[in-house]
Amino acid sequence: MLAVERRSWPSPGAKERVIRERLGISPTRYYQLLNALLDDPRALAHDAVTVNRLRRVRDARRARR
Repeated sequence: MLAVERRSWPSPGAKERVIRERLGISPTRYYQLLNALLDDPRALAHDAVTVNRLRRVRDARRARR
């Protein structure tokens, strides 16, 4: 999942297509699992840059609500 988040996506829908084809899950389920993964210390240890970036994005979205 972190590898998917690390990439930049050339067009709308490309990321969702990869999620369905490579991971075999719906984008909705992917984002549920990703959100839980961001709170896992092992994910932070594995790829701190990506996890911290995604945490900032998540926190900003929560603050806007």
